Amino acid sequence: MSTPVHPTPVPLTPTHPTGVRSWLYVPATRPDLLDKAMRGEADAVVLDLEDSVPADRKDEARAAAVRAVDKTWPKQLWLRINQVQLPHGQDDLTALAGAPVQGLRLAKCESAEEIDTVLRHVNAPLHLLFETALGVERAYELATAAPQVALLSLGEADLGADLRVRSDAALDWARARLVNAARAAGLTGPVQSVWTDVTDLAGLAASTERGSDQGFFGRSVVHPKQVPVVNQAFTPRPEEVEEAHRLVDSLRQAQEAGSAAWLDDRGRLIDPAVVARAHWVLDRAN
Repeated sequence: MSTPVHPTPVPLTPTHPTGVRSWLYVPATRPDLLDKAMRGEADAVVLDLEDSVPADRKDEARAAAVRAVDKTWPKQLWLRINQVQLPHGQDDLTALAGAPVQGLRLAKCESAEEIDTVLRHVNAPLHLLFETALGVERAYELATAAPQVALLSLGEADLGADLRVRSDAALDWARARLVNAARAAGLTGPVQSVWTDVTDLAGLAASTERGSDQGFFGRSVVHPKQVPVVNQAFTPRPEEVEEAHRLVDSLRQAQEAGSAAWLDDRGRLIDPAVVARAHWVLDRAN
């Protein structure tokens, strides 16, 4: 496999996606919903040119996306484009070439060549969506294929169909694999896949809490009423923040005493790994 040549890396500015808890999908054919989403509670908005747009409206969606990225919005606007190895995806890239795109989601990403193709047209942060067995197998390779790669996600519905599994638990190995690939590549935890049962907010809350425990950060949503549930799951509780501050303070005290590991006032062993997790809690709280 040849090594692709990429444009100048995108600098990590304050608009880089680290810290985004909720990503609300909006069909590119619904500019009215885009305006509403930008006024809502989601941390970022994803204008969708792929699954939510029928084939006979792709040109309309493309034109709307070009207009949207040229505007100034109060929060991040990313685009999910069609598979770049297919005609609709190629047309997306042609239309967006040179446009001020903040970020792109690449559907069903499977190869470094796809990433290279995108970057020849649009130099922006990339969010890779792994929706096939082959994509998951190559997760770390693709996470490190270009400096523009910023985020990873599974597309669990498509992945489950490709793997021919019926149980949600059958995807746990893929979730763990993606978390490991993201962290090994120096990226933040992957963004969780969409919870498709919009009416089941209790199920969404339980699934999102579990995802947070597994190393995911942030979640894609398809309806505004899912946003508060997801935001809450990825926002540390006050008692977690207080505990994190206490651990960081105890590290300072231990260092002053010349120790790298110590027992806290509750008799628990504290070492740098525990403190590193505390710093992560504080980063999320901020």
